[in-house]
Amino acid sequence: MSSVGPVVDALNLANEIDGRALYRWQMCSWNGRPVPLAGGAQWPADCAFGDAVACDWLIVVTERFQQFADYRLFLASLARVGQRTPLVTGIHHGIWWLAMAGQLQNYRVAVNWETYQQFSEQFERTIVTQHIYEIDRDRATCSGGQATLDFMLAMIGREHGPELVDRIADALGASTLRSGDERQRIPFVTAPGERHPRLNDALMLMEANIEDPLTTDEIAGHVGVSRRQLERLFRQYLNAMPSKYYLGLRLAKARSQLQRTSKSVVQISLACGFSSAAHFSNAYRERFGVTPREDRRNWIERQHGGAAGAAAQEPRAGALVEPPERD
Repeated sequence: MSSVGPVVDALNLANEIDGRALYRWQMCSWNGRPVPLAGGAQWPADCAFGDAVACDWLIVVTERFQQFADYRLFLASLARVGQRTPLVTGIHHGIWWLAMAGQLQNYRVAVNWETYQQFSEQFERTIVTQHIYEIDRDRATCSGGQATLDFMLAMIGREHGPELVDRIADALGASTLRSGDERQRIPFVTAPGERHPRLNDALMLMEANIEDPLTTDEIAGHVGVSRRQLERLFRQYLNAMPSKYYLGLRLAKARSQLQRTSKSVVQISLACGFSSAAHFSNAYRERFGVTPREDRRNWIERQHGGAAGAAAQEPRAGALVEPPERD
């Protein structure tokens, strides 16, 4: 529940410092009952999700993902509300609920590093990044934790300018604000207080060698471990083999270029280390369920259709919803 605090604090301070009711919100749970927190405390809800008033900005936030008895009804309700809400946001594991409700297909999604690989595999038609947050047309996602404040102030700044953001940051004692394209800091830990530099080095090598991919043996040699040790590190911390993780990085880079540049499919395939356009297309289809050309066409159509809806209203009134953590 630590992500809820920065959301409410930022909105409260925006109203207080500006002297106007810039934001109004309701705190909702699925059934209207208080949500139990760690340590026996409870988070009170203003209403059940189904009773919430129509809003301009829906924020779904939870600190852990756990299905409950009525979760299918919740997903159906979330899908309906999401389709008619100008701006929909998921924070931390709230992103999982939005993805399960079909609200994040073909959007850039900032997923917490702990669940990055699992989320990427389960929701292949999302564009998963390791940024601290993403704002993509009428959808926004935030990895949670400290990034929540960065995200909220960025959203407030888009509507009300940097001066108000600076005053809120000063009031909260936030000396440095991060932009959304900053990457999450991934603590590869082997024991309390110890980092695992070899795994970190291997990931940096992969990201630095997208166009000319290294073999697993070459990566292991560069970071000073055996191939078997490297595979064990990847399985332990990322739940994936090095080659599969590396391929995912290259395909994610390719997808980003397809959607953000005018490069041809052949140019992108070569830039991302594929020996032929056919090999690239097959790997891309296996990963995302569509060919590169189909994905680019879908992206263009989605972008043109989503821009008008996102601009329909300013996100002044909001609803925050928290699914119950247990039945």
